Amino acid sequence: SPSRETRAARLDAMIAAVEANEARIVRTIAEDFGTRAAAETLSAEVIMSIAAARMAKKHLGKWMRPRKAPTPLYLKPARSQVIPQPLGVVGVIAPWNYPVQLALTPAIAALAAGNRVMIKPSALTPRTRELLKEMLSAAFEESVLAVVTGGVETGAAFTRVPFDHLLFTGSTAIGRKVAEEAAKNLTPVTLELGGKSPAIVDASADLARAARSIAHGKTYNAGQTCVAPDYVLAPRDRLDATVEAIAAAARDLYPEIDTTPDYTSIVSDRHFARLASMVEEARAAGAKIVEVGSQNALHPRRKLPLTLIVEPPATTRVMQEEIFGPVLPVLPVDSADDAIDRVNAGERPLALYWFGDDRATQDKVLERTVSGGVTINDTLMHVAQENLPFGGVGKSGMGAYHGEAGFV
Repeated sequence: SPSRETRAARLDAMIAAVEANEARIVRTIAEDFGTRAAAETLSAEVIMSIAAARMAKKHLGKWMRPRKAPTPLYLKPARSQVIPQPLGVVGVIAPWNYPVQLALTPAIAALAAGNRVMIKPSALTPRTRELLKEMLSAAFEESVLAVVTGGVETGAAFTRVPFDHLLFTGSTAIGRKVAEEAAKNLTPVTLELGGKSPAIVDASADLARAARSIAHGKTYNAGQTCVAPDYVLAPRDRLDATVEAIAAAARDLYPEIDTTPDYTSIVSDRHFARLASMVEEARAAGAKIVEVGSQNALHPRRKLPLTLIVEPPATTRVMQEEIFGPVLPVLPVDSADDAIDRVNAGERPLALYWFGDDRATQDKVLERTVSGGVTINDTLMHVAQENLPFGGVGKSGMGAYHGEAGFV
């Protein structure tokens, strides 16, 4: 069980490695994506990773301290306590969409808890994968933290290792396979998956403010975020106004969307083709399509306009699958109860967003829906709050980390 000083030194080494490679991280992720906004990489990858390490270091003493537990009278004069103990070796399978943050923040939590760590980065971001291996190999002995590179076969082998704990971030389909392999070793897992996270615009909402938050949440990293709003539920009599407001907000956020390097590319040709085909399917099914940006300008650079799809049929892929790109269905509802029923008709989402000023309706939505996390009158922000556990429920995941929740 490493001492507090040893754990703090490891967290300091992580902070120093990220800080020393900040410019390389920004450049390398942009090369892997084709275009990746520097501000997005700095905020999501660099700042969040450093913040996680600094917070863990600050609270090490409290988290490591044995805690007294009440002892019932029939066991007196015994005393009871809970003593935190490292599990051993923790495996981290990281995704491509935030290839540094989602590799490092679980590793930071595991190191703080006194564990050793093996990281398997995504093969879809090969340059970033090699950078992670280089910078972490220079900062840590391999017996403390190791980076394992490779493709699909390596990833499959990684899940079969009898880790003491395994954390996976990615799709529900792959998460199911990871859980199956881990179960053969009775390895406990934390699965951070995804799903269709709703944004509910209440009749009491400030529409302009809600639209800006939704547009930001959907265009940040070009929507390639597990907690991005996946669809919008708006009052039927404000449906057109909601669509217009989101489109206007996106134009304001990206006035030069066709040319700016601050609008992120889709990570691969395969993912781009999938998104484009989803849009065309909805168009063929008769849904209204509103695009912010020019296909002619954006498509050659593997970018998609922010694409609003108004009332797509329930049978289309945009309503059946997690979208994971800048494509946003907008659907009408007749009441708050109708919105709640629509959410509850699907799988439990990783995130839920509610916009409005009616506290009674807000409380009703919170009480009658189940999701991994919620942000009120904004999007994405609960994930940046390191003092809150981050995790899913049902098919959006199991277990949680961030802050003390990751101290296992």
